[in-house]
Amino acid sequence: MESRPKLVLFVCVGNSCRSQMAEGFGNHYGQGRVVAFSAGTAPSGRVHPLAIEAMREVGIDISRQTSKSVQEFDLTQFDAVVSLCEARTDELCPATYLGVQEHWNIPDPIGLPVDEFRRVRGMIEARVKDLIQRLASDV
Repeated sequence: MESRPKLVLFVCVGNSCRSQMAEGFGNHYGQGRVVAFSAGTAPSGRVHPLAIEAMREVGIDISRQTSKSVQEFDLTQFDAVVSLCEARTDELCPATYLGVQEHWNIPDPIGLPVDEFRRVRGMIEARVKDLIQRLASDV
């Protein structure tokens, strides 16, 4: 009997950088066993060009992903909901949303050079790999 893939929602504030990179890594490493989505509490309406560039450098194309609101999703449908914002005290930080099961303290690279996007990309990649390994072992 084939089991359904695990569903993961990565949430940050603007849904333009961190959660978009996490979605890209989630779908890349999940290989159909884990399916990733992303959203924001105050979506910017675009995927940041430097996030697209940083992901392209590691062979993952996120240029077709879109910036979405967390309100578009039913959080109860996900096996994992992960917040990537840096400050739990920020009122827009999704760590306080009902349904968030993990909070990763990932800095926001917006307004910083591409090297900062690369550093954040590395932090996200390691955590996504760990999450997928944990979720896939439950399949």
